[in-house]
Amino acid sequence: MIRVDSFRLRISPITTRPKMTINSSTRPSQLRVPELELSHGDRSIPVIGLGTAVDPPVSVKDMKSAVLQAIEVGYRHFDTAHKYKSEQPIGEAVQEALSMGLIQSRNELFITSKLWCGDAHPDLVVPGLQKSLRNLKMEWIDLYLIHWPLSCQPGKYDFPIKEDDFLPMDFHGVWAAMEECKKLGLTKCIGVSNFSCKKLKDLLALTKIPPAVNQVEVNPFWQQKKLIDLCKENRIAITAYSPLGAIGTFYGSNRVLESEVLQEIAKAKGKSIPQVCLRWAYEQGITLVVKSFNKERMKENLMIFDWELSEEDNEKIRGIPQSRGVTGWPYLSNKGPFKTLEQLWDGEI
Repeated sequence: MIRVDSFRLRISPITTRPKMTINSSTRPSQLRVPELELSHGDRSIPVIGLGTAVDPPVSVKDMKSAVLQAIEVGYRHFDTAHKYKSEQPIGEAVQEALSMGLIQSRNELFITSKLWCGDAHPDLVVPGLQKSLRNLKMEWIDLYLIHWPLSCQPGKYDFPIKEDDFLPMDFHGVWAAMEECKKLGLTKCIGVSNFSCKKLKDLLALTKIPPAVNQVEVNPFWQQKKLIDLCKENRIAITAYSPLGAIGTFYGSNRVLESEVLQEIAKAKGKSIPQVCLRWAYEQGITLVVKSFNKERMKENLMIFDWELSEEDNEKIRGIPQSRGVTGWPYLSNKGPFKTLEQLWDGEI
């Protein structure tokens, strides 16, 4: 059973086609994908989005092509960030999708971007978002997130961040500037990413407009029940990144896709391991971004809404040993605000 608690889950069409029954033969572009209503901004976020954090990076041409393919098969939620260098190709893909008639309006899409650490200063937040909007060729986005709960030297965009460049974040000032982004109409909603329970509680004590979303790692090997429960209590939606245990230079492993437990469940269901992982996340009442630039896998990842996991399946998944895949170690520095993983995650490791 899908648990959404205080959020309203509604089904909204991703195309203008007439209402239809979802079944295993329905094409992904015809599916009616659930959306989660956010706590502010009068926006609903499609529960599955396309992630664009690629390591190693791909060309602008390949990124644009992947986004166009995703729009064609039915994705309407796209996740980017200044750090990913995918804002420009997403903007170009959206313009082309409009000219091709794949979508009729920018309003059909939900676009998320993120404030990088070098712009995480009270006077640089609005200019940082304006820079992203120029890259995207858009007047506004749907959701703007603080990417990590720390800052670095103003205007620095290196990654990994140099040891001498780390700075503690002025949470009060930065969040006030995030609220100003919303008031100016540059973003419909504001939120955070990679915030622990403690950091989220500390932020909530400062806010006039609370965060609508906390984007964090969630998958069967890092289930985040405590954080999900806290967010639901405060009407903060969770967006899961690395729902399949993504692999990169600085994070991740193959442990999710190689799991014998998940393989057993997938085989019994006649589904793939990625489908089991995405369905499991959906049944937690959260949203997610999944990264695949293969058109057939993009379609497969949308085919999770006409079946469900059993209680026995969920019990097996709950029994998987837990540990972070994305540890966040590149954000540690002996000269920065977080010297250990314990400090970065406030013991939630």
